[in-house]
Amino acid sequence: MSLTPSLQWIDNHCHLEDDSSLGSVLEASSEAGVTQMITVGTDAVSSASCVALAAQYEQVWATVGLHPHDAAEGLDAVLEVVKANAGNPKMVAIGECGLDYHYDHAPRQIQRKVFAQQIALAHEYDLPLVIHTRNAWEETFEILDAESIPTRTVFHCFTGGVDEAAGCIERGALLSISGIVTFPSADDVRSAVSSTPLSALMVETDSPFLTPVPHRGKPNTPAMVGLIGAEIARLHEVGLSIVANETTATALQFYGLDAP
Repeated sequence: MSLTPSLQWIDNHCHLEDDSSLGSVLEASSEAGVTQMITVGTDAVSSASCVALAAQYEQVWATVGLHPHDAAEGLDAVLEVVKANAGNPKMVAIGECGLDYHYDHAPRQIQRKVFAQQIALAHEYDLPLVIHTRNAWEETFEILDAESIPTRTVFHCFTGGVDEAAGCIERGALLSISGIVTFPSADDVRSAVSSTPLSALMVETDSPFLTPVPHRGKPNTPAMVGLIGAEIARLHEVGLSIVANETTATALQFYGLDAP
């Protein structure tokens, strides 16, 4: 399916690299109708880089956070990046943070502690929370309930099913849908997307990872976000423009951005 440049999209979760390919990535994204993108921090170094990129490019915004894979590093260095950018309108969220019990790169007790600390940061700075959770739904919900889920919370790269989606929606959170929704094996995700109101969905590439079908095996970029929107449109049996308009409006409100 070709992407329609007249439609406008926001890639609400990607990992931009400040290298020689960035210019072409941003140009291709613009040509595909991607008007804004959120580049996501996973530790102190990447978070600072995200903020620096956002300062250079009008269409780029940044999050600051510590990924559960790196939770053993502790939050001190990330906290310094947050404090240094307090009041910086280009820092639009805390995260990605959460629990990853699939890889378990950090001890689970430390993951839980650092996740709770970042929930507190989102409250303290009145910023949205971007959650990464894998094979840890029950404990993710438990910690959010105990710490009080921030008003603006999104489950990035949603990989659950209908029940997990309902648990997110009951707590007032949004689901961010990645290229996984196009994978042949992702029936649970497609069922969850079908059962979730369009108003509770955003789109993301998580680029350079998770390239959507039919481009598997190629590097992912924000320019491909419309393919994810197209699958959502198919599942909801609505026009592609409706998905583009709804998810863009939701992302603008969620991150507190101005329309381009």
